[in-house]
Amino acid sequence: MSEADVTAAPSRVGVAPQRPLRSRAFRWFFAGRSISMIGSFMSPVALAFGVLELTDSAASLSAVLAAALVPMVATMLIGGGIADRYRRDTVLRLTSLGAGLSQSGVAVLLLTDRHPALLLPLSALNGVFQGLTTPALRGILSNLTVGRGLQQASSLLASAGNTARIVGPTTAGLLTASVGGGWAIAVDAASFVLAAACFARISLPDLPPRAKGAPTMLAEMREGWTYFRSQRWIWSVTLAFAVFNATNMGFWQILGPVIANDTIGPTGWGVVLSARGVGALLASVVLVKVRLTRRPMRPALSSMALATLPLILLGAGADLPWLVATFVAGVAAEFFTVVWETVNNTHIPERLLSRVGAHDEFWSSLSFPLGQLVAPALAAAVGTAAVALTGGGVAAAAMLLTACVPALQRIEIGK
Repeated sequence: MSEADVTAAPSRVGVAPQRPLRSRAFRWFFAGRSISMIGSFMSPVALAFGVLELTDSAASLSAVLAAALVPMVATMLIGGGIADRYRRDTVLRLTSLGAGLSQSGVAVLLLTDRHPALLLPLSALNGVFQGLTTPALRGILSNLTVGRGLQQASSLLASAGNTARIVGPTTAGLLTASVGGGWAIAVDAASFVLAAACFARISLPDLPPRAKGAPTMLAEMREGWTYFRSQRWIWSVTLAFAVFNATNMGFWQILGPVIANDTIGPTGWGVVLSARGVGALLASVVLVKVRLTRRPMRPALSSMALATLPLILLGAGADLPWLVATFVAGVAAEFFTVVWETVNNTHIPERLLSRVGAHDEFWSSLSFPLGQLVAPALAAAVGTAAVALTGGGVAAAAMLLTACVPALQRIEIGK
């Protein structure tokens, strides 16, 4: 077996192990996530080109994006403690409502052509809500389904997310080009509010009253860290994604829109991003029906090397191949996502899922804003092509090396 241990199954609501959509609670969760993801995939395109329209500055864009990322990363660990200590459905409805309100403020600023500096505090607030939301999302699936249903539920959610990934960027590009990015952000704000209403229809059991002398949340957070660092199969993947997020995703999110703004424009960039969603959707639909291999981590990590193709082609000066490359990257990334979600929910004790997931997200995302902040300076110093090619190559190497870790090769999932 693996280094992980397995504990007794947690309490679940309306669980249909083999058919997650037969569970009322899962259906409301699925609806809420589907709605919020449509708006969320519109937001990056709208925000990027809204800021560039006002400033024509890559540095301003990186500052606005980092203003959300830094607070998001900073609050993930406490978000993990909260999500394992309180009902996850309650956490999700409150954070979704908060995100809707903060994004409404961003929409107003863009629609009224205010200075981008005013976006920084609202972006930071939105980042806080995202940081509190992510650990709850990592843990709630095990409350709603079990067994074979975990892979199916992960694949269904991925299919919805990838449909949003296709529709969202293209719609945002069209809206941004026609009436401005503020309206796309307004749709994102509305989606969070609607998601909060859906999450309010989920009713997980109340947690048992805390006994006198029970561990504090700080002690529980230390327990999550102890478990995380003791599991080589978890932290080795986290380390690989720390490299990947800095050198691949961080560079791509800054260099991509800057180049597209001078070439294919916001509509073309939205189509390029949607091509990734098409690939991811195809993979997630297939994985609803096709069972994963018994030991899936090595092929999943190896496939992630293909997710660096868009950045490498960007550095090579490619144009149309971006569509093909982002499609392939979408397939690879979605395959890994479903595998990782299934493995985590299978091998990590339910009571620790959010805390351990928070550490995974925290340490892998910590480098993301760093990559975004240094991308403009590196591009100015050595050129966009060199930065893109080097970043893609380093990220691919990180994935391939991690696929060789013995602890990961031994990880198994149920038949």
